[in-house]
Amino acid sequence: MKAIAIHGKQDLREQELPAPAPAEGQVRVRVAYVGICGSDLHYYFEGANGEYVVREPLVPGHELSGVIDEDPTGVYEPGTPVTLHPATFGRLEPGLEDKPHLWPDGAYLGSASTWPHTQGAMSEYLVVDRSAVRVLPQGLPLRRAALAEPLAVALHGISLAGGVQGKSVLVSGAGPIGLLSAVAALTEGAAEVTASDVLPGPLGRAQGLGVHHTIQVGAADLPKEAFDVVLECSGVPAALTAALEAVRRAGSFVQLGMLPNSPAAVNLAPLVSKEVTVHGSFRFNDEIDQAVRLLNQAAQTEDVITHEFTSDRAQEAFDLAKDSEVSGKVVVSF
Repeated sequence: MKAIAIHGKQDLREQELPAPAPAEGQVRVRVAYVGICGSDLHYYFEGANGEYVVREPLVPGHELSGVIDEDPTGVYEPGTPVTLHPATFGRLEPGLEDKPHLWPDGAYLGSASTWPHTQGAMSEYLVVDRSAVRVLPQGLPLRRAALAEPLAVALHGISLAGGVQGKSVLVSGAGPIGLLSAVAALTEGAAEVTASDVLPGPLGRAQGLGVHHTIQVGAADLPKEAFDVVLECSGVPAALTAALEAVRRAGSFVQLGMLPNSPAAVNLAPLVSKEVTVHGSFRFNDEIDQAVRLLNQAAQTEDVITHEFTSDRAQEAFDLAKDSEVSGKVVVSF
């Protein structure tokens, strides 16, 4: 089968691998679309995602859609459209019974955090545990369904904020996660959604999705104490200070964007003086089911995808996905 593998820093290769066969408890998926995530970009451009270094060829990708190709039990008919929950949950810890995404020793598709690496979805076929399968509603396009995983990340952040119904929301950073957070906030009943970014391109895409206001950071300042909920999606430490000033007293601040694993200068005084509730947000629990339902209801969500490349042009796809001025979500099709 055809697969895309990262062999090291800026070393991306299309290669032939043996097609995997499903064992007991597994199914084989014929992959249709795979979205390029920030972690995939780190693995390609830097040869590592934080502390997780590529030590063997790594097939990236955890945002996908496809169809069932083989189910040894016969429960799923060949051709059944699906997406996948990409996590394998690890060791249960007391007090985290309802938060399996936080259990230690877990794994994620397309990740170098394990040894051997957990191979991802950027290949023609993928074998997964049956529990990962999420059958898609009839009529949901496979291209749009590839957004289920990142949309689940956004929905998890909104859940941590206590919901957004009737609230004013700031989405800080209008990359793919920010755009999906804006769509999720709108569909979940936010009274007003504002998107901020340093670049005009992402803000134009946010406007196209229906946000009420946009702010180009650098050209204008974020208003102080103006938002009930802040969803910080940029992962840029400098953005945290402005976003903490923008949240209202007793408001909610959720950090969705991954931050560098190093000390950073952030002014936390507003956190104290305004009694702001702050949450870190790590991937998601089971919000992928909610994401599938939302994707089926909100066709405009597909507009987050700005570019599609066939697998033989994967390197072009990665290069473009790095340019956030030009691209939103970039997908590779098989």
